[in-house]
Amino acid sequence: MITFHRPVFYVLLLTLASSCATYYEVNREFTEDFESGRLEQANEVLARKKKIEKSKDRLLYFLNRGVVLSMLGEYEESNEYLEKAYLYTEDYQVNYLNEATSLLTNPMFTAYRGEDHENLMVLYYKALNFLRMGKYDEALVECRRLNIRLQQLSDKYTSAKKYQKDAFIHTLMGIIYDAKKDYNNAFIAYRNALEIYNTDYKDIFSIGPPDQLKEDLLRTAWLTGFYEEFDHYKREFDMESYEYSPHAGGTLVFFWNNGLGPVKSEWSVNFAVVHGAGGVVNFTNDEYGFSFPFTVPYDKQDESTSLKDLEFFRVAFPKYQERALFFNEAAIRVNGQRYGLELAEDVNAIAFRSLRERMLKEFGKALLRVALKKAAEHGARKEDEGLGAAVSFLNALTEKADTRNWQTLPHSIYYTRVPLPAGDQQVTLELSSKKIDNNHEQVFQYHVEKGKTIFQTFSSLEYSHQPYY
Repeated sequence: MITFHRPVFYVLLLTLASSCATYYEVNREFTEDFESGRLEQANEVLARKKKIEKSKDRLLYFLNRGVVLSMLGEYEESNEYLEKAYLYTEDYQVNYLNEATSLLTNPMFTAYRGEDHENLMVLYYKALNFLRMGKYDEALVECRRLNIRLQQLSDKYTSAKKYQKDAFIHTLMGIIYDAKKDYNNAFIAYRNALEIYNTDYKDIFSIGPPDQLKEDLLRTAWLTGFYEEFDHYKREFDMESYEYSPHAGGTLVFFWNNGLGPVKSEWSVNFAVVHGAGGVVNFTNDEYGFSFPFTVPYDKQDESTSLKDLEFFRVAFPKYQERALFFNEAAIRVNGQRYGLELAEDVNAIAFRSLRERMLKEFGKALLRVALKKAAEHGARKEDEGLGAAVSFLNALTEKADTRNWQTLPHSIYYTRVPLPAGDQQVTLELSSKKIDNNHEQVFQYHVEKGKTIFQTFSSLEYSHQPYY
């Protein structure tokens, strides 16, 4: 029997409590400043913690720093950090020692390399930063990088039900080509976006193509001289009355980053073990219908080398917790006209879908991790019962899901295109919520040049419920 001195026992309890903290909780100082809109303070918190730049969480440091600086209008510096994030994911080298250690501890021991949608959104922010600086050619470079990453994502999955194509990213590429007056490539990008909205997005996320995308597709088809396609899409969209007419002023393309994306937390499952023959152990759970066979060391001469005594155990898995939207809709008011902002990307839904698509892999890795831990525990018990108990405690202490994710991403992205007369113009953003009686308004001033496109991004960080801690 093992006895712990009281101070040692308290230290172990504190260690266990800290090991259960999620990534969200560990970074509470930064997240509270950011969610409250205290961007200067949030940036200062990150600046004080530059040592994270060398840690296993460096990717998230680069991403958060990039977002905060972008929202502060520091577009050049923002892109420096986002470029570091991009290069890190491109040049990521697997540390096999850390990977092996994670099988005996937990996946937090490995470096975070980002979810599929996060690796795309890096370039979304970079492109928008360049657009805000009027650097269209540099934004197009990010478009080409986006195209490569989209192709890699498509090659990664073969199932049509997987998130492997991104309609909004193609829309963004079209908008950038459009601003460059490269209407041929703009039309191609818009057409690609339309196809993905009509297939993948409608089926997987229940999101159809925005009306603004349809209008942009028709306009660029006409400007490119694709008159047959122009007539075809007018019929398809039931927009027979649409006619292209040149605009004498400039254009405002407005992006609204609404709310905040989900945070990762942890959930666990208690598994019962049903032993099979020949050293095969079936990890089963009737509640969720799981059954995973694993072959473990088995010696007929010495049954203690099998996992015979393993009947119940706990396995931790990651899950997303939504931060529900506070604002439900938005519109731009200018010169007596109202232009509604339309949903183009549900980042929250994509995050949930991406995690769900790889949960089978998560289950397999987690069960292998626990099987190895239990094998080590039983091996230790053969040597010494006290050592076995210590290994068992360590196993419980280290069993943890990977709760890291890019938590400064928006919940959803909306956009619209607004024609503006040349000269000084005032535009009002109107945000509406079912939770308040009065609308929230934000006024913007622009100097509009004929034939030029102005890009504006606005982030509303409000959300309805605190995430699960």
